Amino acid sequence: MCATCGCGGEGHKHGFPHGHDHPHESSEGRRIDLEADLLEANAAFARRNREVFRRGGIFAVNLISSPGSGKTTLLARTLEALRGRIPMAVIEGDQQSDLDAERIRATGVPALQIQTGRSCHLDAHAVSHALEELPLPFRGILWIENVGNLICPALFDLGEGKRVVILSVTEGEDKPRKYPEAFHGADLLLLSKADLLPYVSFSVKECTEFAHRLRPGLDSLLLSAKTGEGMEEWLRWVEDGWLREKAFYQAEEAAE
Repeated sequence: MCATCGCGGEGHKHGFPHGHDHPHESSEGRRIDLEADLLEANAAFARRNREVFRRGGIFAVNLISSPGSGKTTLLARTLEALRGRIPMAVIEGDQQSDLDAERIRATGVPALQIQTGRSCHLDAHAVSHALEELPLPFRGILWIENVGNLICPALFDLGEGKRVVILSVTEGEDKPRKYPEAFHGADLLLLSKADLLPYVSFSVKECTEFAHRLRPGLDSLLLSAKTGEGMEEWLRWVEDGWLREKAFYQAEEAAE
């Protein structure tokens, strides 16, 4: 797609005089219209996904982070801790390869890989197709590991029940200020790789304060999937969310 006009063509040029006189819509206006159309279409698929989750009593969790935050390692440790107690499945998003899906399947939990190609995020349409292929965990948890990126994934609702942003302490405490949308829409901030805090310049206090300005009351946890620090609190947060969702769906069924 052409980044200037959104027309999808290649090999054409912009910015040259063309000898005729008529009004033109600004490229900025066209980009805004295109983004609005994309998000509107995405919202429709997100509503469909949410209905699928409602019918299955599924607690869907969208994991967002930049590359290298330890997201897949944390997810694998979480699956190992909860396996056998809660039905689970995973949707993996990456531009290329199915390496992460293979790592997840090694835990014994079913996983489906979505390769997004040039796209830097998952969208609700892609997730809806995955829901048709993946064995869904009835009254369990569906984990959605988004493409490593703090910008685009924040804009696209996938129909999830909760959104978790993972930020490693190696990335710098200024990320909430640089990428506010990711933190504004989050339900939980996980500060990962806590075992590296003695070796990096990272202010937990400053980072969480920035995040709370964007999302007052945002929960935050400091953890290390390597040492296990903070994992108990994280697992408790997950189980509490799952139990609340489960109780909500059961109440809905009783009302019907």
